[in-house]
Amino acid sequence: MANKVQRWFDLLAALLRRNFPVSFEDLIREVPAYQDSGQSADTRRRMFERDKDELRTFGVPIETADIGDEQLGYRLDRKNFYLPYLEVLRDGHVAHQPTPVDKFGYRSLPTLAFEPDELRAIQDVAPRLKTLGIAGILDDARSALRKLGADLPLNAIDAGPEHPGAHDPSPAVAAAFDPLAASLDARKRVTFTYRSLNSGTHSSRTVEPYGLFFLGHTWYLAAPETGQTLVKNFRLSRMADVSVNAQKPGTPDYQIPTDFDLREHAQSRQAWELGSADVIEATVEVINHNGAARAITRLGEPVDGHPHRRVFRVRRLDPFARWLLSFAGTALPLAPPALVDRYRAIAQETLHIYEKEGAA
Repeated sequence: MANKVQRWFDLLAALLRRNFPVSFEDLIREVPAYQDSGQSADTRRRMFERDKDELRTFGVPIETADIGDEQLGYRLDRKNFYLPYLEVLRDGHVAHQPTPVDKFGYRSLPTLAFEPDELRAIQDVAPRLKTLGIAGILDDARSALRKLGADLPLNAIDAGPEHPGAHDPSPAVAAAFDPLAASLDARKRVTFTYRSLNSGTHSSRTVEPYGLFFLGHTWYLAAPETGQTLVKNFRLSRMADVSVNAQKPGTPDYQIPTDFDLREHAQSRQAWELGSADVIEATVEVINHNGAARAITRLGEPVDGHPHRRVFRVRRLDPFARWLLSFAGTALPLAPPALVDRYRAIAQETLHIYEKEGAA
């Protein structure tokens, strides 16, 4: 392990001393471990590729660039590698700047300034991240705080209270998260057993992960199934036996479309849009355009020739029917028949509950 660490340091030093991409042949002359005369060219290249991939795994942003003549070069931008200079502002003035501008040419690094309340917010992040239920994310946050604390007076700021919603990760979520995150980094397909919410049945799914997002205290994987274009949302808590495709390591299985935006995809989700069921189009008639019913017109898509109707794309009929029922008759489902039947059944069940309470 010591030899590998030394090799990494030598490689980083060779990359950091340059402002331009450098070929592998030039790196060989500066990394002693790559100069062993007993190594074949293929062995030396494989060693470098492993070193590069492992450093990238640790967050070192080694970039690959075309330097001409069908040759690849490698570079490490100092601005993306070193932490920026840190300082604390009080009343608009620098109150704490422990790291002077050094004399070795790194003046291009940016300065990151914090107000005292911003430092309090940063220190409060780690305990609040417990609500995500992923131990690895919490460890990364604590590591980041330790790095900042080396230069900034974080210890002088009262730590924020633990978030009341903090909880330990469920075994299923904890087991699924890391392999899914690894598959995203490598763009490799994933196979898992998935438990359906409606039927309770289990089926094998093979998907191409587009992203992980946390919504409503629940982790979801946004991914189309292999050979499809529809992006579905799978709950990590319903996954088991998550397996990342091990064939052709280092070669992506798929590409995420350039027009896919995970933040937009996640923020636009309603309860009835989540899940892995097929999408159906639900048509709703708005009877009374009062304040509450305006939410329907904002979320739904207009129907040509019918100004009071809206269309919704629904994966789960039950949550959608209950949402419509909350408008107390100011909006009624028109199609499909399954939605109309479910809406009426829930309304009837609700009526029976109140009738029993009235009789008592």
